[in-house]
Amino acid sequence: MKTDLIATRQAIRAGSTTPQAAAEACLAVAQSTNCKHAFMQLTPEALRRAASQPHAAQSLLAGLAVSVKDLFDVQGQITQAGSVVLKDQPPATADCLAVARLRTAGAGLIGRTNMVEFAFSGVGTNPHHGTPAAWDGLYDHAVGNPGQPHVPGGSSSGAAVSVATGAAFIGLGSDTGGSIRVPAALNGIVGFKNTARLVPTQGALPLSTTLDTVCAMTRSVRDAILTHEVLSARPVPLGQRPLSGYRLAVVKSLMQDGMDTRVSRAFERSLNTLRAAGARIDEINLSELNELAPMMSTGGFSPAEGFTWHREWLERDSARYDPRVLQRLMRGSGMKAHEYMDLVQARRDWIRRVEAALVGYDAVLSPTTPISAPQISDVAPGAERDAEFFRVNGLLLRNTSAVNTLDGCGISLPCHAPSELPVGLMAWHAAMHDDTILQLALLLEPLLQQH
Repeated sequence: MKTDLIATRQAIRAGSTTPQAAAEACLAVAQSTNCKHAFMQLTPEALRRAASQPHAAQSLLAGLAVSVKDLFDVQGQITQAGSVVLKDQPPATADCLAVARLRTAGAGLIGRTNMVEFAFSGVGTNPHHGTPAAWDGLYDHAVGNPGQPHVPGGSSSGAAVSVATGAAFIGLGSDTGGSIRVPAALNGIVGFKNTARLVPTQGALPLSTTLDTVCAMTRSVRDAILTHEVLSARPVPLGQRPLSGYRLAVVKSLMQDGMDTRVSRAFERSLNTLRAAGARIDEINLSELNELAPMMSTGGFSPAEGFTWHREWLERDSARYDPRVLQRLMRGSGMKAHEYMDLVQARRDWIRRVEAALVGYDAVLSPTTPISAPQISDVAPGAERDAEFFRVNGLLLRNTSAVNTLDGCGISLPCHAPSELPVGLMAWHAAMHDDTILQLALLLEPLLQQH
């Protein structure tokens, strides 16, 4: 794991480095081949300006580099959402609220990151602007052929690569079905999805107004806590309980179905490590998870709400959409009003029953994704690879999207060995358990890093 923001801020305040030196180091990485296709636009001047502020070193974020997913308004920049459809729109007249809060805390904006078009996939491919590869440095020991890059996960693909490579300390992104936790898992970094209502979505282009969540990826849990405090404008209390004071659950149903050998090995090893450290982990039967697929059989929230936002663009410019994104959006065109209202009611009832089933537990542990990252060549744009793409997309989003449906919160932590492809362990719970999840993650992180 690269040096995190808090350690770098401490070094700045101790006089062993400067915000300007940190900015130049991040810019060098951002301009390297490690970040090919990761950025839509670099803004060196904005980063250098923030790093040169007289009180940068004393600010919360110390003038350090933060990347912004191309979903968020930044004053003077065009918000394209990874598309070509919006490239001729006027620049934003103001920062979105999340960006404004980061700036106020002392962030230096290094640039806009690439993403899945309109945030509608968990794989990370983009036919318009290229697909950034999951950071190759993570795979030196696991993959003999560096010419076979792996998917970064999506939709916050460039944001994840910017953090994993060292170009940014924080990657601002969004999570509608897993778009923070999936790329965090596939790039070996930390991704925290807060309860959606805690961070305003104002100034972010929507996919699903029901599920969209503004959140971020970082290099460490303590950076995740700091970032969440900035974005949510509220403090996170430090936990006082030892690991043995938490009651944890593991769910066999759905969450562990279809795990590949890499994920299965890393997940089981992680559970054994946590138990050896005193964790109390019960296996529970959360059968409600098996209701998700039937509940979403008419399409789900994202296609219906996404189509509603896009319908005028689709009428006049559908040929310029990513065909795979277009296919999913058009599914929303067929949902009837009564089907949508039935889905709203079914979700409300499902949340109530899942919350009741989790009473007494502080968190549920599961693999963030049941599979490790496939090669980009297996799912690259092209009709002949569509079937494999949609299979992979469904698997990557399966576990994480359950937490979004729950209106919950969750964090993905790296749990692989240095010689293995990245694997994420997700700790999650229902809405407003954010502080407990973050406090627990502080205890889990050093244990998982023992690998």
